[in-house]
Amino acid sequence: MPSSSSAADRTLRSAYWAATRTGTYGFLSTLPLLVAYEVMIAVANYGSGRPVRIGADVWMKQIVALFGGPAPWVLAGVVVAIGIGILVYERGSNIPLRARYFAGIIAESAVYALLVAGLVGQMVAAVFAAWPSPQMAHDLWTQLALSIGAGLYEELVFRVLLVGGLFLLFRWMFSGETTAYVAAAVIGAGIFSFVHYVGALGDPFALDSFTFRFLFGLALNVLFLLRGFGVAAWTHALYDIYFTLGVFG
Repeated sequence: MPSSSSAADRTLRSAYWAATRTGTYGFLSTLPLLVAYEVMIAVANYGSGRPVRIGADVWMKQIVALFGGPAPWVLAGVVVAIGIGILVYERGSNIPLRARYFAGIIAESAVYALLVAGLVGQMVAAVFAAWPSPQMAHDLWTQLALSIGAGLYEELVFRVLLVGGLFLLFRWMFSGETTAYVAAAVIGAGIFSFVHYVGALGDPFALDSFTFRFLFGLALNVLFLLRGFGVAAWTHALYDIYFTLGVFG
């Protein structure tokens, strides 16, 4: 018979997995990413004639600007307002707020970032006989700021809005949720990879980097659908930070 301690451990793990998938934890766990990105990118752009920001951040600001005058912090304010709305909506669910759960999200994401990048990189290297290695275009401080911003804003655009929207659409179109999950994840990953080559600031197209981004995006889609926004955002941000700091060689 299983011991009472092992049953208690399973109950604690189940409580952690359930709580950290919620919108409440998704919002609160990514607040540090929001603050760090906005502060660091403001410092990086101070006095610069050519300020830089994450593409997904710019797209969302342009959408917000359609409904009012643009302001430097307007998008951050919109994100915070939506997050507060989520907290209010979920307050009746009695979601436990525990510091160790937030630490668990970061630790879990740190492991995923290493495992996913290593697995996807090895798969791409096996096919193309080379590990894709996009070049950094900015100084270390700016690159770290952009890495954090990618984790937050790209996950908002490509996971929450795109994959989440596709899942709702396909769930309505198809009879089973599994089909909706798979279709949303695959199509979302293709769009996520493709947009990196669009526009004047897009990268030159290369099949190996496209494949890497597709597979990496697919892994992030799975994380988002199974583990929620917080884990997906931190995994993306930490992968980009690892890359910037040369962890992958």
